[in-house]
Amino acid sequence: MQYRELGSTGITISAIVMGTWQAGKAMWAGIDDRETSTAVRAAFDEGITTFDTAEEYGRGHSERILGPALKDVRDRVVLASKVFPTNLEPAALVEACHRSLQNLSTDYMDLYQIHWPAGSWKTKTVPIEDSMEALMRLREQGKIRAIGVSNFSTEKLEKALKCGPVASVQPPYSLFWRQADRDLIPFCRERGITVLAYSPLAQGIITGRFGSEHRFAKGDHRVRNRLFSPENRENVERALSLFLPMAEELKVSPAKLALAWVLHQKGVCPVVGARNEAQIRDNAGAADLVLSDRNLEELERISAIATGGLDDDPVQWR
Repeated sequence: MQYRELGSTGITISAIVMGTWQAGKAMWAGIDDRETSTAVRAAFDEGITTFDTAEEYGRGHSERILGPALKDVRDRVVLASKVFPTNLEPAALVEACHRSLQNLSTDYMDLYQIHWPAGSWKTKTVPIEDSMEALMRLREQGKIRAIGVSNFSTEKLEKALKCGPVASVQPPYSLFWRQADRDLIPFCRERGITVLAYSPLAQGIITGRFGSEHRFAKGDHRVRNRLFSPENRENVERALSLFLPMAEELKVSPAKLALAWVLHQKGVCPVVGARNEAQIRDNAGAADLVLSDRNLEELERISAIATGGLDDDPVQWR
């Protein structure tokens, strides 16, 4: 496993972060708590020391699964959670933080992030100054070690930085979804802000497991993912027709190749979920995969095909 510094905080994170959106069960189908707990421990065994969750993932269910699974190794892991935009007023934010701490069975979080900007999903617009002030106070009290944001544009990130230090930003980012390359990632590189790329496997489509005739189970939110929509599916299938043989030629899984590409992007760490132990062990192996310049050039060509029909909207879902 590779390890990197989180922003300029002095906190060491694993280059591959285990995401636990699925662990919350809401918006997913076929998730088993016991398999999730086993996958979390397998991730730790493979050297993944950083785990990302959120209060919104199953209304705390993901946090309640993650915390106990790692309680005996708490001093050797980095726990990150997020506060939803319904709780960005200072008092509500502090309460949400305390709830997450209880769910996670810990007395501090290494990274606490604003999940979506205030006003997202028809929530109340709260000045970023107010939310950042509450986060800074939590940091001073030792409840959190670092502050991050998620789904922020470059403009919104700039406003947050005027209020205090921001160690990381989470955008959706993968070989097939690259809106963050336009200005957000270059902005972060210049300022030493870590980019935590969520959906680095394009919510699974990049693995080739979901053909054009695939139908998701009831309750699976991926039915609304724009990469799965008819207007983008042709480009995705063309890209996969090149990507999957490339993975086969390199003798690695498509997931491992996709994650390795993200790891080769300066300052970017993939946040990748897993339903079971086998998936997380395969994901962890991406840290050992070295891509040649020729490999990277071919992947850029494949990426251009997959992203060719997408607009500038960074939100993946309709």
